[in-house]
Amino acid sequence: MKVLIIGGGGREHTLAWKFAQSTTVEHIYAAPGNAGMSKVAESINVKESDHRGLITFAKENQIDLTVVGPEAPLLEGIVNDFQEAGLTVFGPTKEAALIEGSKSFAKSFMHRHAIPTGSYFVTSDYDEAIGHLEKEGAPIVIKADGLAAGKGVTVAFTKSEAIDAIKAILKDDKFGQAGAEVVLEQFLEGEELSLMAFVHEETVIPMVAAQDHKRAFDGDEGPNTGGMGAYSPVPQFSQADINRAVTDVLQPAATGLMKEGRPFTGILYAGLMMTEKGPQVIEFNARFGDPEAQVVLPRLESDLATVIIDLLHRGKPELIWSEEAVLGVVAAAKGYPGPYAKGQLIQAVPRAELLFFAGVKKEADNYQTAGGRVLLLAEKSSSLKNAKEAVYDKLQHLDTTNLFYRTDIGDKAITRFE
Repeated sequence: MKVLIIGGGGREHTLAWKFAQSTTVEHIYAAPGNAGMSKVAESINVKESDHRGLITFAKENQIDLTVVGPEAPLLEGIVNDFQEAGLTVFGPTKEAALIEGSKSFAKSFMHRHAIPTGSYFVTSDYDEAIGHLEKEGAPIVIKADGLAAGKGVTVAFTKSEAIDAIKAILKDDKFGQAGAEVVLEQFLEGEELSLMAFVHEETVIPMVAAQDHKRAFDGDEGPNTGGMGAYSPVPQFSQADINRAVTDVLQPAATGLMKEGRPFTGILYAGLMMTEKGPQVIEFNARFGDPEAQVVLPRLESDLATVIIDLLHRGKPELIWSEEAVLGVVAAAKGYPGPYAKGQLIQAVPRAELLFFAGVKKEADNYQTAGGRVLLLAEKSSSLKNAKEAVYDKLQHLDTTNLFYRTDIGDKAITRFE
């Protein structure tokens, strides 16, 4: 098989690395890919937004399977376009991907299908938003309705924080069209869990769970980011907890999308708050999480290409998972998720099998920063504690003149269970 991966971040590097292990895959292309992926994929100079160019490439190079990594092309209908061109593609149509593309749609969808989630209020009017805030008080969660690269969410613990977040979305136009509406959500108490599944219509095959670290700094301080690290498994939660999340959340979501005429094929991601009442949905994503993919896929012992092809042909592939733990830490450009400099030198990059690049470019054999999250280093070991020690032992050699990373990834699990 020839495989084309659309995207160029850490998630796509991880997908390419996993496909490279497949006995059925002979060549992997990434569009546009990144400079750190060259050992496992051939990067091609076609943007992920250039649907016509990608379809032409897929046809001319006889691509057998295209996998879409990021959310933006999904919402722009790339799967629809590939399907219309008669090409095999793995990912949801734009109609199904709306479960990620619009938080207001996702919330109303969950209420229609009795999927557990917090109460919410949607408006495009600033005064209405402030009025709802006055009625509900803080803490409260403020979200831009559309795609904002993981940065359109504010967990406001005071009313003044909430007012600032609403103003940034509706008055300051911080997120452009993604902020045409604001969603004010009930603050849920508990611990977060990321649970992904391979989905084809009503077939739902869950993966092992992971936990992401959204805040920029140690102790869950600082602004929300796209994710600063992750680990799997999550010993805080039992298999019964995971099974309940599949039964109460993932399966009803897949069934509900079928009933509404927008069947989902691809990776369905549920960001959950595990509350005293059980799992409650914080958000749905229509693709692999990043950085969750970087710690979940290394635990998958099954052939990824075979899993996807079997799923697309209405089979129900069995997934085999390693019992070992994987913990990964993101190194980001200083200033992220706010303004940061590009083109900064990245030196003393550690050697590791689970080293996944994201925002990088190469100049004269030297890596330079080209995005906010630059790389993720992960380690696989018999325990989360051992994996964490191995990761940070290697990261201490990384030159952090232009980078930073959290030093407490996985601590919630390790301090309580190991």
